[in-house]
Amino acid sequence: MKKVHFIAIGGSAMHNLAIALHRKGYVVTGSDDEIFEPSRSRLKNEGILPEELGWHPEKLDSSYEAVILGMHARVDNPELLKAQELGLKIYSYPEYLYEQSKDKIRIVIGGSHGKTTITSMILHVLKYAGIETDFMVGAQLDGFDVMVRLSETAKYMVIEGDEYLTSPIDRVPKFHKYHPHIAVISGIGWDHVNVFPTFESYIEQFRIFVQTIEEGGCLIYDKNDNEACKIAHDSEIKSFAYDIHNYCNDNGQVYLLVGDELIRIKLFGEHNMKNINAAYNVCKQLNISDKIFYEAISTFKGASRRLELILDNHINNNLLFRDFAHAPSKVLATVKALREQFPNQFLLVVFELHTYSSLSEFFIDHYNKCLDDCDKAIVFYDPHAVAIKHLEMMTDDRIKVGFSRDDLDVVHSKVELVEVLNKLPKENMIVGFMSSGDFNGLTIDDLRLIY
Repeated sequence: MKKVHFIAIGGSAMHNLAIALHRKGYVVTGSDDEIFEPSRSRLKNEGILPEELGWHPEKLDSSYEAVILGMHARVDNPELLKAQELGLKIYSYPEYLYEQSKDKIRIVIGGSHGKTTITSMILHVLKYAGIETDFMVGAQLDGFDVMVRLSETAKYMVIEGDEYLTSPIDRVPKFHKYHPHIAVISGIGWDHVNVFPTFESYIEQFRIFVQTIEEGGCLIYDKNDNEACKIAHDSEIKSFAYDIHNYCNDNGQVYLLVGDELIRIKLFGEHNMKNINAAYNVCKQLNISDKIFYEAISTFKGASRRLELILDNHINNNLLFRDFAHAPSKVLATVKALREQFPNQFLLVVFELHTYSSLSEFFIDHYNKCLDDCDKAIVFYDPHAVAIKHLEMMTDDRIKVGFSRDDLDVVHSKVELVEVLNKLPKENMIVGFMSSGDFNGLTIDDLRLIY
């Protein structure tokens, strides 16, 4: 039996890969200095939760086929040093995903926004069509109990292609490691300024991504994105541009326009109509018929934390959504979608500055006018998050200037946020919570007490 060890097994992608390999029949061990939920419970349920926290180099020996190194580990991690001393093969998780899928047709979804949703749509359609598929996706999906699946039998591997770094000893973007046969660029908006300090250095990663496409492969890209268009036009790779799928909104019900037919869907927002067309173009390359595609997409409910309805209070006519939006392009698209879907209702948006980019004064002005389409906006700015990332604190006024909104409320803790929310109207509200964090532990139960 193949034996693999995970250094920093508690990460979102890492623990899902560990579970996938365990289910494939591998002997899986791992370590970490902290493991939070839901990783902890999921590893425990599979019987591969480390017995104790910390690093234990003495447990490594030459019997391991591979060591998989997570981004959370440091270059001087004692287990990493021991693995190097033993001459063990060390992979990052994207490198190991490639190793597991070298004989498959790989579909990689890249871009600064929409990756998870497009990947999820493709998987949903393939499952509906009865096509066995391996995958790696960045969110929990309805109908899938894991975020990574690996098998010996699936013909396809669908991968969400993150542009963040691969590992502490291989500081290149993850999506450079997958070598797709079919690649998608959903759009390019500067992010990860701690790693890519200029927009040009960020764009370059997508140019390299396109260069990794296998011979005979193709690129599918958003025709409305200037940078994606330039990259496609400069490449000799066969490419297909997509636009917003034709649709209409009839009193809150959204329909795709397909010839003379109206197909009701469960999603809303212009950005999701683009996502649908990206998924359609991929599925077309996989010979999925239009009939099957549209039947499947009509039942797609969305991915977790992507414009996800978390509270529907019919009595007070309140709807609460949560979204993973954190980069400016994502925030702008989510606010626009909520406003379009609910044009006549009071729209409150609560946005948490949580990533390195968003917490940086160097970057804050990129959020200029991102919150203009809502009636009331609150920005959550946690001093603890700033300290963890070793950044300088911004004043509340500086944040207001960054968003170009003088009436912005800036709050700094969960307690302060709840106080502000309690002072606002409690009826006929559309509320969008946007964050890659959790607002200092704000829960749905907390929100039920308010709304």
